[in-house]
Amino acid sequence: MTETALTLSDTSTWLPLDGLAPGFDANKAPTVGDLHGREVVLEGPDGPLLTARFAGNRVEWDGGSDACETFLVDDDLYYTQFHPESRPNQALSLFLDLRNGRALLVTTIIGEDGTPRVTQRFEPATLRDADVFGDAPAPSRALIGRRAMWVYSEQHAYEHVYLSPHWYTWQCLAGPEKGLADTDENSVWQLRPGIYVFTWREKVIHCASVTVADHRDIHRLRSHGVLFGLNESGDGSTHFTFGAHGRLLSNTVHPEEYDPAL
Repeated sequence: MTETALTLSDTSTWLPLDGLAPGFDANKAPTVGDLHGREVVLEGPDGPLLTARFAGNRVEWDGGSDACETFLVDDDLYYTQFHPESRPNQALSLFLDLRNGRALLVTTIIGEDGTPRVTQRFEPATLRDADVFGDAPAPSRALIGRRAMWVYSEQHAYEHVYLSPHWYTWQCLAGPEKGLADTDENSVWQLRPGIYVFTWREKVIHCASVTVADHRDIHRLRSHGVLFGLNESGDGSTHFTFGAHGRLLSNTVHPEEYDPAL
């Protein structure tokens, strides 16, 4: 085995989350202020989940007042990301479908131990006093079999292979992690036809990601997301947003009796 192969296999040498951040956000979309002055109440099956009031680049919610970033995903479909000061081991990803009166709240949590150490909770909801249309956000198997390339900057590119409802494989094609690859946990939820919340939870680096990815045009995929996890020293967290442009590279169709999507 070559020295390079040995280094790639030695996970103790892998880049910490802090080291990935510089330049990784080059393809991030501009934030929008469309939600300024709006208050939303998320109603879950067992009662209210969260109340959020937007003012500029801040969100006032049940846990305090925090800086936030909001991205326009599609017409009347927004993604808001924030890292609560009152809950430093959590990051909140809020998806608001104002056209259909629906929402999805994803909470990413750094735990004390476990594999993966960073976990996620998914809570679909409706918007109080809104007319509700269409299907509720729900787990989806639509991406299984696809192989996609995602470009985050001129220096950062990765490919994803969506294997099953539980697993996906990533490989770095360009950037400081070039040559690294692994298979990690993933979850996929559909917000609208062709638009998915894709999340993953890594086992080597203690981090997780939430992205919202538009797969409607396979030649021009677009995603917005966040990475959140422990910093290099392990005594704090790293939280940063990013964006990517992508394309579908291939699609695997399994025989029905061996289809991991069934």
